[in-house]
Amino acid sequence: MPNETDIFKIESNHVLPTRGKILISEPFLCDKFFGRSVVLMIDHTQEGSMGLVMNKLSPLLLTEIFDDLHCREQIPIYWGGPLGTDTIFYVHTLQNIPHSFQVKKGLYMNGDFEAVKEYINREQSIEGKIRFFMGYSGWDSGQLLQEIKENTWIVSQTDTGSLMDEKGSDNLWRSSMKELGGKYRIWSRFPQTPSLN
Repeated sequence: MPNETDIFKIESNHVLPTRGKILISEPFLCDKFFGRSVVLMIDHTQEGSMGLVMNKLSPLLLTEIFDDLHCREQIPIYWGGPLGTDTIFYVHTLQNIPHSFQVKKGLYMNGDFEAVKEYINREQSIEGKIRFFMGYSGWDSGQLLQEIKENTWIVSQTDTGSLMDEKGSDNLWRSSMKELGGKYRIWSRFPQTPSLN
């Protein structure tokens, strides 16, 4: 029987991933996209899984790609994952965007981009309402469940406000880990490379 007091043993909580939940990477994962990442699950089926990394900022701004946007604020683009990096995805809290896909209550993905651009050009600020991503994260059938079994990911949930808060995205991995409590709170203080401790 495993020693539950061994806080240094990295062990997932083995919760099943479903649409709208988040994946929190284990503390020592060293990977450009997934190290210290929080991934919003867009879909999880027998055919495979899709998600967006919520806390990896790219150097690009939305206005550098779309010159017909006339917004007063700089709109950052995040790295959604290593797949489809020639495509922009967006999550938002706007209920009236046609053809958008509901990820969880009050949170949607994509939809009519012309309607999104109109909203951006009309509003003074979109902070907390729309976030943009380049690329996505994908897993083949059974791959994500295997990674969870190997303790690469912890499955959790968080409120929409935390996911849409760009100012808090730098701290999203740590705060998501802390919310789990117990040994996960201690994990949130681990250095990513233990030899640097």
